[in-house]
Amino acid sequence: MNAIISATELAGDLAGPRPPVLLDVRWQLTVARPAGEPAFDGRAVYGAGHIPGAVFVDLDEELAAAPGTAGRHPLPDLAEFGAAMRRAGVSRGRPVIVYDGGQGWAAARAWWLLRWTGHPDVRVLDGGLPSWEGPLETSAPVPAEGDFRPDPAPAGLLDADGAAALARSGLLLDARAGERYRGEVEPIDRVGGHIPGAVSAPTGENVAADGRFLPAEELGARFKALGALDGTTVGVYCGSGVSAAHQVLALAVAGIPAALYVGSWSEWSSDPSRPVAVGPDPQ
Repeated sequence: MNAIISATELAGDLAGPRPPVLLDVRWQLTVARPAGEPAFDGRAVYGAGHIPGAVFVDLDEELAAAPGTAGRHPLPDLAEFGAAMRRAGVSRGRPVIVYDGGQGWAAARAWWLLRWTGHPDVRVLDGGLPSWEGPLETSAPVPAEGDFRPDPAPAGLLDADGAAALARSGLLLDARAGERYRGEVEPIDRVGGHIPGAVSAPTGENVAADGRFLPAEELGARFKALGALDGTTVGVYCGSGVSAAHQVLALAVAGIPAALYVGSWSEWSSDPSRPVAVGPDPQ
C-alpha cells in the first residue's frame, strides 16, 4: 500500500463515493524566535484556511505526551490518542489522509502513530498543503465519531536499549542535520553527538526542493548506500521522534520497513550514563 498521495489523487478521492478522513497536523518546531514574534499556532493557521473537510490535530497535545525523561515528544497515552482520533472521525474501515504545512514531519508522526497502532490505510499528502491547488475553507467540520481503537504492533517501536543494540546488530539511522550528529552544535538537548554506531542520514535529503519525496528508486538507492541492504533490520531516531517518523515514511516509500526510536536523542542525551559519540563516523 502506498504511504503517500499526491494532491491530484487526493482531490479525486475527496470527490469520490468514499472520501477519506482528512487530518490537518500543521506544526512547527521552534528552537528560538526573535523578541516579539508570536509562537506558531497550528489552530490559528488551520482556522485561516484548510483543505475542505480537514480536522485539526494538535501534535503536542494529541500525538505526544508531555515532555519529560522519555523525551520531548514521547508516545501519547494510547487511550487518549484513540479518543482524539475518534473525535476526528477516524475509523478502522475508512482511509485516512494526513497533511501539514509542507515539511512533512508532523504529518509523518500522525501517519506512523496510526499505522503502528493498527490502522490499515493511512497516507501522507506529498508536499503538504502547499501542493494543494484546490479551494480552502475556514469553517471547522464536526465529523461523526469514529470507531478506531489503538492496537499497537509488537514491532516497529524502539526504546533506548533497543536502539543501542540495533546500532551494533543492524542499521540505526540518525535523521538529524549532520552538524548535530557530529556534535558541532546542539541547539536543544543537553549534549551534542550521536548514539554510538548510528549512521548519519539527514531527513532533508529524502525530498526535492519542493518538499516532495524523491522517487522510490532514488530513495531506495540512498538507503542501500547507507547500509539498508536486504535482510538488515533498520531503525531511525532524531531529536524527539518527529523528523525520524518522516524518515520511516521515506523508507516505506522505498519499500524498506523500519522501526522508530520515539524518545530519540532528547531521551538518550538526558541520561548522563549513556555513551555519546561525536564526529562524522558512527564509532
